[in-house]
Amino acid sequence: MLTRLRNALSAALIALSCLLVPFGALAAWVTYGLADTGRYITAMAPLAADPAVQGAVADTVGAGIMREIDHRMKASAASPTSPESPEPPEPDTVRPFAQDAVRSFTRTEAFRTAWEAGNRVVHDAVLSALQDGRERAVTVDLAPVTAQIKRQLTDSHVPLAHHIPVEHTEVALLPAHEVHRLRKGYEVLEVAGFWLPVAAAVLASAGIAVAACRRRAVTATALGSALGGAFLLLAVAIGRRLTLADLPDPAHRPAAGAIYDALTATLRNVSWLLIVLGLTVALTCRLAHLLAQHRRVCATPTADPAREPNRARA
Repeated sequence: MLTRLRNALSAALIALSCLLVPFGALAAWVTYGLADTGRYITAMAPLAADPAVQGAVADTVGAGIMREIDHRMKASAASPTSPESPEPPEPDTVRPFAQDAVRSFTRTEAFRTAWEAGNRVVHDAVLSALQDGRERAVTVDLAPVTAQIKRQLTDSHVPLAHHIPVEHTEVALLPAHEVHRLRKGYEVLEVAGFWLPVAAAVLASAGIAVAACRRRAVTATALGSALGGAFLLLAVAIGRRLTLADLPDPAHRPAAGAIYDALTATLRNVSWLLIVLGLTVALTCRLAHLLAQHRRVCATPTADPAREPNRARA
């Protein structure tokens, strides 16, 4: 009766521990991965050389520049000008130069520097919005990137480069209602990122300690952890599919997919680590059990066959 009770308690503790493994890994990834500026910049840095990301950045920055040119053209048309004032260029005349300049800029070392600085600004802005408690949208200013493009074109003597306006073009990252919703989730994950892995480890240790057969308990814990890693890997794949499906512009899905893969690389590695480590421990326990059985069989002495009594000869 006591053995059954111990096994039941051990199974309950181990099952709860394995259930917490994927959620603990996810919470720890958000808290110590995404929320850490250094790790975030390291994950995003290689994307500066990704063609899809370069194209998406070129389209966004180029569209911002053209909006400013159109705005200036409308303002110039509405205000009276003197006959001596030079006529501003037509937007259709500047558009090819601006688009080619932006795409050329994304292939330079200066863009990689600007990409790292921009990601740092974005990360700091989002993290500050999640932590300060104020209801405000998160925006990023594209003026520094535009200024670098204009400077590069001017140094290269590109026609009409000096007409490119350097304005503080604010690009909205998160609306205010999204920030409020994400803040609540971030606060929960910030607490769970530490306590869920600790709770999973404590429950697993307790389940193994109270088990009547600790070898079986270790095997069950290993297999449960591997199953949790597989569940987490499946969740990452489903999340990627849903994230790309929600994008309004299908042309930017390759860039968004590259960014998603870069940010979730650590989470996928943890998932595979849980799978491989869990299966390895379970297989090791099984092999150790078979080896112990073989040794016991070999150590058992074989009984000598009974000798037949000798018949007396006449």
